Amino acid sequence: MPISPNFTSILSKEWEINFTQCAPNGFLKYTDLCNLLQLTAAAHSELGGISFSDMQEFNQAWVLSRMRVEISELPKWKDTVTVKTWINSLENSRSVRALEMYVNGKKIVGSETFWVVFNTKIRRPEQLALPYNHFELYPEHKATRQPFSKISIPEEKEIVFEKTVQLSDLDNVNHVNNVKYLEWCLDFVDENQILNQNIESFKMNFLKELSLKDEVILHESQSINKTIFSITKEDKNCFALQLNWK
Repeated sequence: MPISPNFTSILSKEWEINFTQCAPNGFLKYTDLCNLLQLTAAAHSELGGISFSDMQEFNQAWVLSRMRVEISELPKWKDTVTVKTWINSLENSRSVRALEMYVNGKKIVGSETFWVVFNTKIRRPEQLALPYNHFELYPEHKATRQPFSKISIPEEKEIVFEKTVQLSDLDNVNHVNNVKYLEWCLDFVDENQILNQNIESFKMNFLKELSLKDEVILHESQSINKTIFSITKEDKNCFALQLNWK
C-alpha cells in the first residue's frame, strides 16, 4: 500500500480493553499487553507503507528480536488505553521502536523493541527493500528507563515443561508467534504473582525461530528478585525471558 495521507512519524492509537483480554482479576493479561503494543506497531507500519503486506511483495517481514517492557500498573476491563509509538532508529535490516501506554493521560507502560527484517523464503535477515526515509526518527526519545539487553541464561536451571509446537502456536510468518513464548512461560509462574501484578518489568530475547512439530524444552531459574525462563531445541537456546519482581 502507498503511504497513507494520515501518516505521522508518531502514532497514537486508542484501544478499549475487552473481556477476553483480561485475567481473573479483571486486569489486562501480560500477553495481551504485548499484543496491543505490537498491533499498534503494525498499524504504524501500515500507515507508513512498510507493513507485512507491503513487505511480502519482497518476501520480507518484520520479526521481533528483543523486547523490554516496564509496567507501573495494568489497565482493567473497559478501560480505554492510548498506545503511542515512534521509531528510535531504522537502518538497513534493523529498527528500534518505542511504545508507551496511557490511561487518562497517565503513562502506565513503556516498551523498547528491536526488530529485524526477515526474508520469509530463505529464513534469514536482509536489508529492507522498501523506502523508509519519510519516517522521522527520535533517537533521544526513550520509552523505558533501561534499554533492551541480552539475557544471561544461567547454567543451573530446572526443566519444567516439554512441548511439541502446534498449529495454534504459529503466526502468518509460519513460526511460533512471539507472544506464545511469553504465554508458555507465564503458565509456570505462581498465579498470585500474576494476579497481584508483581511484575515490575520483563525482557525477552528471541534467538532462533521455532516451527511446526518442533520439540522444545522449557527451563526455569529463580532468584530473589528475578526469574529467568529459557526454551531450547536440541540443546540450543531459542528464547529467553527475564521477569523482574517488585
